[in-house]
Formats: sequence, structure tokens, C-alpha cells
Amino acid sequence: MLNSLSINKRIKNFKKSISVSGDKSISIRWVLFSSLSNGVSSAKNLLLSEDVLAAIKAVNKLGIKSKLKNNKYKIYGKGVNGLKYKKNITIDAKNSGTLGRLILGLLINSPYEIKLIGDKSLSNRDFKRISDPLSKFGAKFNLKKNKNLPLKISGSNKLNSINYFEKKGSAQCKSAVIFGAMRSEGTTLIKAKKSRNHTELLCKYLKLPVSVKSKQNYDEIKIKRVNYIKPLNYNIPSDISSSAFFIALTALLDNSKLTIRNVNINPSRTGIITILRKMGIKIFFKNKRIYKGEKNADIKISSPSNIKSINCPPNLNSGAIDEFLVIFLV
Repeated sequence: MLNSLSINKRIKNFKKSISVSGDKSISIRWVLFSSLSNGVSSAKNLLLSEDVLAAIKAVNKLGIKSKLKNNKYKIYGKGVNGLKYKKNITIDAKNSGTLGRLILGLLINSPYEIKLIGDKSLSNRDFKRISDPLSKFGAKFNLKKNKNLPLKISGSNKLNSINYFEKKGSAQCKSAVIFGAMRSEGTTLIKAKKSRNHTELLCKYLKLPVSVKSKQNYDEIKIKRVNYIKPLNYNIPSDISSSAFFIALTALLDNSKLTIRNVNINPSRTGIITILRKMGIKIFFKNKRIYKGEKNADIKISSPSNIKSINCPPNLNSGAIDEFLVIFLV
């Protein structure tokens, strides 16, 4: 195995237009929503990373078929109540906190105990934050050290609606509760500190009985039982986290320009753009549009004559949490 990398040729300045891989957060959510839909859903530019492939394998284990053909992924959904729960199922979330937490919302009505595992990093993360609210629906959990993976979940065939106050700004915990509420009787109320809203936007596009009211410090989300989800055909936009490396490269080179096509610019994800603009880097959004509720655009970057240091405002931290290592390079 190679343990070193030699770069023998310095990159010259450039003027390029590129596309990057699909957005990971949207890709995983597409897999989960499609598995609950009535019919065949297809996706172009699906990110085929370890996290997303783990999501596909997870729904496969729950009886959902999938197929990759001509760069298009298809998932054959069987409806909201179409997942097949069997004895001795183990789901491996690998390194994905998004999958590890969201999938639990799909398992809370399993009549059999299902085991969830992950890699060493994921296994050390706090899953009590999501097992606590999902337990209120009627599911039962057994966690390592009362908060870690591996965990075991067994569901209930009679799920109660709940009230849930999400205080930490976790889109993963919020989304898992939304998935759980879709199978419960009555109306579930979530008061959630503002965070990424990909799940809510998909619910709105799919016309599910999910309403969101934006308050000053939190979002109020109401979810009623879902009986039908239409198939979800999606051209996954490019991932801003993947784009960040090319944005930084352009910023660090002289006399260079770059266009990254069709990038998701959800306001909860664009902290890196705001920060780099404050540092003097010329970044513009072109061809802005709304696609299935999400804001997408082409990102145009030009090398600055000078990059200045700044004190990063704390309110930008959550919107750039995945890109700070790249920002530090700039």
C-alpha cells in the first residue's frame, strides 16, 4: 500500500467549467424516501460513496430492490408499510451519522429486533439523542454503554404521536423523528433549533402532511400519518462539500476562474461561501433556480488579488461545519 504521494508538476492557472459528484445529504434521503414510495424512483448523479451505498444496502436488507443502469439508479419502493422486517437483520451504517440516525425512524415498527452497527468513529457517537425521542413512539432500544453503537431496536405495531424539542440543531435527529412520525397515529409536534432542512423540503415537494412554521429561534414542525408517497425522480445536484476543494484551489491560484455547475446552495450549507467572500474571494451564484424545493445554482469563482484574514462570526459555524478544514487551507 502506498503511504506517500509525490506531485511533480505544479498546477497552472486555468479557466474551467466542471461538475462534481452528487450531494450526500440529498442522496441518502432520496434512498430512504424512495424505499417508502409506491413505485419506481430513479436518480441521476447519485453519489455512490460508501455512505450512500450503505443506505442502499440497508433498504435492500429491508426487502427493497435497487438497480444501477446507464448511470441512473432505480429503487423499487413498496409503500410506506412495504418494508420487510426479518429476524436477525444487521444494518451497517459504516461511517454515516445521517444513515445511522435516519434509518432508525424507518425501523420503529419492526416486530423483530434489528441490530445497527457502524465503524469505530460512528460507534463512539451519541445515539441516545435519537433513541430517547424514538422510544416515546413505542420503540425499544438497547445501546452499548447506554448511548453508543452497536444498538438493538425493536418496534411497535401501535406507535403514538409525540412532542419533541430538538435543542442542539441536529438535522439527523429531527429527520429521524419525522420518519418515525410518518408511521404514527395522530399529530407529532417537533420544536427544533434551526438546522439543515433537506428532509422538510422533500416532504413539501412530495406533498406529505408535514407543515413547517419558522419561528425566531426554532422551527415548529407538525407531522401527521403518511399513507402514500409518490415515486421520487431526482437529478441530484452537486455537493457543496465536494465543491469546496475546487473553490479553495481556484482561490489559491493566480489568474484562475472556475464554474461549478448545478450545485446545491441550500442556505444551511453555504457558510463556506460567506466566509470566503469575507476573505476577499470573488464568488458568485449564476443561473439560480429552485428544483424540488432546493436552491441550486452554478458557482463562479475568480482568483482574488489578495486574501485577507478574518475573525469568523460564530453564527456561520453550523453552515460551514463540514468545510472548515478546507477553509483553514485558504
